[in-house]
Amino acid sequence: MFSFRLAYIFSYNLFQFCGHTWILANTIARFLTFGKDALADTFYSVGFVMSLCQLLSILELFHIADGIEKARLLPRFVQVMEKNLLLIMVIMLEEIQSKPVVCAQFFLWNILDLLRYPHELLCVLDTPSIAMLWTRYTLWIPLYILSAATEGVTIYQALPYVKPAAANSSSLNSTVSTHVHLPLMLMLSLPILALGASVTVWQLLKERQHHLDKWNKKMKRK
Repeated sequence: MFSFRLAYIFSYNLFQFCGHTWILANTIARFLTFGKDALADTFYSVGFVMSLCQLLSILELFHIADGIEKARLLPRFVQVMEKNLLLIMVIMLEEIQSKPVVCAQFFLWNILDLLRYPHELLCVLDTPSIAMLWTRYTLWIPLYILSAATEGVTIYQALPYVKPAAANSSSLNSTVSTHVHLPLMLMLSLPILALGASVTVWQLLKERQHHLDKWNKKMKRK
């Protein structure tokens, strides 16, 4: 059972690492080839793989709950849910899929995950690196703050495209309850996103201090 759990978590982290590496390499290659024109169709070129990786990231909540992965559940829950909900919004609103902010969002998500999954792979192999540990828990925090800010900009830019749909459906009594409140829900999600990001950063700072202290104690014993 232990060997199966180890093989599973290694395979999961390796799949995520390979998936996000492909997305980042594809995005950079398209930008170097087509310049700014590549920003408009980034979603169409990498959207499927990104959706698959983010959908599978829900499994990480079960990993933590089951003890396969040792991490704090609350910040991971916030990170997973905000990514998946924002991605669903982008998929539903075709008008914002070509926005440069979506390309920037995908780029930041990939950088964050490429800082995390190599560290997780080394931990599974029981060969952690202090450089990778420091990068994972130090550079990750400012990049996450920037990613959360970009998510807020994406939601704000989506509002003009949600309002017409809500107005057109207001005359239909059968669908009023769903569409009329959608712009309000997006507006309310902005302060919720800010609150969730603040709590996540606070938890990540505690997690960083814990792991660095643990590493220092381990080195002193040697």
